Amino acid sequence: MNKELFDLAKERLAGVHREDQVKEPYRFYFQRVAFFLLDWCRIYEQIEAGEHEGWDLAEWERINTLLYADIAGDAYRESLSNPTCATKLLGETFGSFLAYVYAQLRSCIPDLFEQNGDRFLMHIQYFLELYTSFATAAEEGRNAPDYESVRDGLYDFIFYAYEQEADKNISAKVDPSSDFALRIIEASDPSDLRYLYRFGEYVSANEIETAKYLASLPKETLQLMADTYTEGYRIGFEKTGKDLSIKGTVHIIYPLGYEVIIKLAIANFEKMGLKPTIPRDAVSVLDRRYGNESGYYSTRASRQYDFDHREDNALFLDKKMLQRRLDCMKNAYEERKAMARLMAGPAVIEVFGQNPFDPEVRKEAPSLSETQRKLKLWFDNMRSELVDGYIPEKERSFTIIAFPLPEIGDQYTEIMQETIRLNTLDWRKFEKIQQGIIDALDQCRSVHILGRGENQTDLMVQLYELTDPAKQTIFENCVADVNIPVGEVFTSPVLKGTQGLLHVTRVFLNGLEYRQLRLRFEDGRVKEYSCDNFEDPEEGKKLMDSQILFHHKDLAIGEFAVGTNTTAYRMGKKYGIEGRLPILIAEKTGPHLAVGDTCYSYSEDIRVYNPDGKEIVAKDNEVSLNRRSDDEEVKLSAYFNCHTDITIPYHELGLLAGIKQNGEQIPIIKDGRFVLPGTEALNEALDQI
Repeated sequence: MNKELFDLAKERLAGVHREDQVKEPYRFYFQRVAFFLLDWCRIYEQIEAGEHEGWDLAEWERINTLLYADIAGDAYRESLSNPTCATKLLGETFGSFLAYVYAQLRSCIPDLFEQNGDRFLMHIQYFLELYTSFATAAEEGRNAPDYESVRDGLYDFIFYAYEQEADKNISAKVDPSSDFALRIIEASDPSDLRYLYRFGEYVSANEIETAKYLASLPKETLQLMADTYTEGYRIGFEKTGKDLSIKGTVHIIYPLGYEVIIKLAIANFEKMGLKPTIPRDAVSVLDRRYGNESGYYSTRASRQYDFDHREDNALFLDKKMLQRRLDCMKNAYEERKAMARLMAGPAVIEVFGQNPFDPEVRKEAPSLSETQRKLKLWFDNMRSELVDGYIPEKERSFTIIAFPLPEIGDQYTEIMQETIRLNTLDWRKFEKIQQGIIDALDQCRSVHILGRGENQTDLMVQLYELTDPAKQTIFENCVADVNIPVGEVFTSPVLKGTQGLLHVTRVFLNGLEYRQLRLRFEDGRVKEYSCDNFEDPEEGKKLMDSQILFHHKDLAIGEFAVGTNTTAYRMGKKYGIEGRLPILIAEKTGPHLAVGDTCYSYSEDIRVYNPDGKEIVAKDNEVSLNRRSDDEEVKLSAYFNCHTDITIPYHELGLLAGIKQNGEQIPIIKDGRFVLPGTEALNEALDQI
């Protein structure tokens, strides 16, 4: 960073804080934001000078509170980053715009800790330029500058910033020498929780209590947790016939507080020949994807803040900007293409148990126009194709495992112990039972699913037709490998003829709870959808369109599965947390369908076999087959780049039965219990509820 420019910027910020050139109500905004930025400058310089090494725990807590107090908890209601509050104070013309600017400035907080001075200074300079435009307008006798000129200034700033953002983010993902987090993890001492604050993320009771609890566990338990996590990753390569030996890095995604586990996992990965890359979860609107963590993360200071700013890019998104982003990504990958080719894929630890969140839909928050939504879909497809060119899906794998947060309640320790047991169930037992289910369904052409009680599900799912049943199978026998815990058989259903209603009374998806969720399908595509989250049904549709359909029209079913983990279901019922289980576990607690891509997206041509030696042949559907088209536009339509599992819990299920060609039924589950011969053992956990 240019120290001279930084000092000049600080001096100018101090002037903004004192000056009264800008007219009200904007003067209050600029003075208050300048005050925050000056605080951040002081923290940046203290860390640069090494003063933070002497901070005690109380000082670290004070700094963390200082940085996040403006949006944490109830404070967000009065925050200038709240588009409703900002619009009330600053007016409709600039309210949401200036709320976004402040939110984007807040994305610089990690820069203080990473000592990324260039990015921090660039954002300060943009803020000062914005201030100057308001000050100039005041000198000319106007209350504010022309909105279009200010928006053009933001557009230019974002356009320029993309290059730096892409370079930093891609480097952190594929280059193990980008080791900011790794150095903190390696030096972390569970008895000294100051290390949690060194990341620069918001630190809540969840992170503190998690770290304390894990530090109290026996070494053997910690090693078991780490081994389950990393062994699932290794088996994922083995099972799909992918060569792990040609890879050199693993992309670790995890929640703060789990450093004691991550240390052990890193050692395990190193034995596989893999070095860790541990990037920070995206914080800037330039690369943030709501509800989808991409690096290490912590409890959100305000979930409403994240929700309000999920579509801030509506302020500047157009084809030119998206092409700029693709070009910057391509350049960043091209500079690191050798490192990118060594990336083996993500190893993810998720958390669950957050208190249910009912977002407020604020009309002042930016939202994508229909044109912008179409452009975003185009960009998502182009980005996936670009990434696949440098980190081929056919060569990479992943694993995901989940654990509870202390926020889940007073029984946190019991739920954690039960989750550890859940993640280490005997997969051999499930493999045998699940093979019986597969053998039955391989005889069928469709599956009929009926709800019971309040659940109105009535759905017919069409299955792939086998040409050589002696050597082929429709369903994959999924044991504890990439998707931990064990417990499902899944397939890519045929779209034509798949129709009816999928209904769930309560489900937790991508960080949000949905009530009375309904999706109606025709030929495997979503035609109608609704939920009862809001008094206004249209608000519920908007939420689903944004967070489940991801703005796709006619989104298709990509997966049909039968979850068999009745132990997980029992755990949810026992502790009253069934509505707070993550998709990863919830999908194993009943039959489920996923809207979006198939489970084999981008790797359909890799031959995969079940433990019985039969090849899984139902990997494509009518959408994914578009990848073989010679028409470039049709080819790009092969993938939706989303996949959301929606589970019908056992107690809401009246019938799940395979239907043979001659119409004969083979019941698998009836009135919430497994009835197929050979599956009786699965009911033992249900009997204990």
